[in-house]
Amino acid sequence: MAKARSNAFKDGLAPDTGKPGFAVYLHWPFCAAKCPYCDFNSHVRHEGIDQQAYIDAFRAEIAVMRKLSGPQVVTSIFFGGGTPSLMEPETVAAILDAVRETWVVPEGIEITLEANPSSVEADRFRGYRAAGVNRVSMGVQALNDRDLKRLGRLHDRGEALRAIGLAREIFPRMSFDLIYARPDQTSQAWEAELKEAISLAADHLSLYQLTIEEGTPFYGLHKAGKLIVPDGDLSAELYELTQSVCEAHGLPAYEVSNHARPGTESRHNLTYWRYGDYAGIGPGAHGRLTTSAGKIATATERMPETWLANVAANGHGMIESEALGSAEQADELLLMGLRLREGVDLSRWKALSGRELDAERVDFLVGHGMIERMNKERIRCTPQGMLVLDAVVADLAI
Repeated sequence: MAKARSNAFKDGLAPDTGKPGFAVYLHWPFCAAKCPYCDFNSHVRHEGIDQQAYIDAFRAEIAVMRKLSGPQVVTSIFFGGGTPSLMEPETVAAILDAVRETWVVPEGIEITLEANPSSVEADRFRGYRAAGVNRVSMGVQALNDRDLKRLGRLHDRGEALRAIGLAREIFPRMSFDLIYARPDQTSQAWEAELKEAISLAADHLSLYQLTIEEGTPFYGLHKAGKLIVPDGDLSAELYELTQSVCEAHGLPAYEVSNHARPGTESRHNLTYWRYGDYAGIGPGAHGRLTTSAGKIATATERMPETWLANVAANGHGMIESEALGSAEQADELLLMGLRLREGVDLSRWKALSGRELDAERVDFLVGHGMIERMNKERIRCTPQGMLVLDAVVADLAI
């Protein structure tokens, strides 16, 4: 069975060279409304945002990150949120200029901006493109009005289709997100929606199962029995359906929730999953940087106004800067890499951890069809193992 699953993989990624690159992540924390399932660092400010104040603060924090990272060649830039498409194009341009002035930014690298269909305007999209953004990632989440309303989205199906059309017209590359395993969703309905999404997609789709996160309105409703989501068996069926439909239509999964035509994978997210370095800038951003003293994990203040005040006082909004030991780095490499279809380079894991993976545990998981050996130096999860990825990682990391 494991061998048959293996044959389903048709890798189209550029090889993992062990040098994932250096990415820059920029977090814009503001949204027009807070979605009831969302536990991201996002905030609603009805009184408006002083975007110039945030430009100045981003510039200051970028300069501090440069002191930590040293000189670097940037391989991707990503504006996440929140809703970065609420930024003025001039704000995006100013922040990109600051990145270019701080590190080496080659022409043509992937520069992504997240957008919500409700905040999409053609002129704004053209302004982002003029600033240098060449890839947009849109939070569509559903392609029917009933579920969009349930998910608390501000756009309807018509706005989503218009936004997708504009993105395909203006940007060289485009992706959009959908959430599945929604309340009352059947396999038949999801298959039809997914096939429509594939027909609309340019080259990339991010497809996430709905998760009930503590602290969100959905968590309270679910706990009270007022929000019923698919059970484990149906969720697994929906996941497997997602993989097979996307594979059949030329968008195989290269990561547990991300699908792309070969060669159009998100270079930025690959930096995370291949355990590269990235500077996390803006309220609530996380980073991983290799400094003169070793690899560190960084985190910034989540509350935007407090972050702004901290940057004004200290030059940055960092509240954590934690040294990562070799064992912690090895565990993170395993945790991130097993999300990928290409798997994990065991020689890199050994170099970090100073030891081999436990051979008995590897044999056990191979025997049960959870992982497979690609060659002597690389393992990966099977599709069956992806369904219980956290448990597989926990077994191997001991």
